[in-house]
Amino acid sequence: MTQTDLDHLTQAVHKAQALKLVLDSEFDALKQQDLGAFETLQAQKLEILHFLASDELLEKIKAHTNDQDKAAATVVIWDQVVSLMSECRDLHRRNEILINHKLETIRGALNTIQSPDPLNSVEIYDRLGKMRPSRNRSSVGDA
Repeated sequence: MTQTDLDHLTQAVHKAQALKLVLDSEFDALKQQDLGAFETLQAQKLEILHFLASDELLEKIKAHTNDQDKAAATVVIWDQVVSLMSECRDLHRRNEILINHKLETIRGALNTIQSPDPLNSVEIYDRLGKMRPSRNRSSVGDA
């Protein structure tokens, strides 16, 4: 394995470590609801994923695993990448769960505000800023 090939594979390990750090930062940004930081991290994450999924990297790995002399070193380095990517998958799932939880909370709040529930005493305004007639007045009168 040439030094440049080894450097390329080592760079894959560093990119996988960087992805792990980005996912941790993404989780912190989500917890703090810092959407600006979250958006910035998305660009970094895409750049890293683009490198890790590049055809060039995959071709180098295939070439070295087919060569018996180079295969052992390639496999050791690639195992590090795979291990880190497995951790990144778990971190991504954690972030996805947090995002889904936040979205569900927002949907619940919107449903509460827009609900025709007669027990809902929240005053609702229309698009012009005028208060909508209360639905529960008529239902209380009917009871």
